[in-house]
Amino acid sequence: MSGRSETINVRMEKPKRQRISKFTYKKNEKWILGSIIPLFLLLVWEIAGRAGVIEAHLLPAPTKIVQEIFEMGAAGTLLGHVGTTLYRVAVGFLLGTLAAVLLGSAVGYFSVMEKLMDPLVQAFRSIPSLAWVPLFILWMGIGESSKVTLIAVGVFFPVYLNIVSGIQGVDRKLIEVGKIYGFTSAETLRKIILPASLPSFLVGLRSGLGLGWMFVVAAEIMGASKGLGYLLVVGQNTYSPELVIASIFLFAIIGKITDSLLKGLEKKSLSWQDSLSNQR
Repeated sequence: MSGRSETINVRMEKPKRQRISKFTYKKNEKWILGSIIPLFLLLVWEIAGRAGVIEAHLLPAPTKIVQEIFEMGAAGTLLGHVGTTLYRVAVGFLLGTLAAVLLGSAVGYFSVMEKLMDPLVQAFRSIPSLAWVPLFILWMGIGESSKVTLIAVGVFFPVYLNIVSGIQGVDRKLIEVGKIYGFTSAETLRKIILPASLPSFLVGLRSGLGLGWMFVVAAEIMGASKGLGYLLVVGQNTYSPELVIASIFLFAIIGKITDSLLKGLEKKSLSWQDSLSNQR
């Protein structure tokens, strides 16, 4: 009897382990599939570097770049540079998003504000990012204020555009339903307009964060003494391609992590939608 019960338990546990294995794979499927091409490219790059197809003084092998990152970590300088860049991006992102939410909501909701403000905002949006650098240095010097302001400017425009587009794209029939139920303006805004425009707003946040990471490079060229952008300049001046590419790698990794956090927030916030992404 004891042997039979053990056999039954083994048979019952086997499908259970298979279900757990399938669930684990399904949960990590995005990361598993998403890492195939990058790992393949890194492998090809490493083989080409070791075979001498790629000149090491122009494009070092991935192992050399990883070694450079570990050496900075062991020396205690890596965390300082990464932390400084993260701080600048975070503060600039928050300030840019706050300004975009306030102005974008007013422009999207009130037609008078759109006629007054939108032409000016669109004109400013056409100005290249680097054109702001000398002006901000003149106004605020080369300290943190000018760097954070430049990042906030980069974040502002995509968030603003998506908020305005999201609010103005709300189905008019939904507004009419709110009027039938006697919603006040505040209730219409809270129960109809904000949920309906949320998808566009969240896309704007991700776009703004991506531009924030781009603008921080320009910001840290403005006389910085710390940060990943500063390491790019140091690598260029000392002719250290491994330092330059290590900085680029760190930008890519940290940028991807922060974007994944926003994407997770987007998925949770929009779980009520009957969309294709929620069915996957």
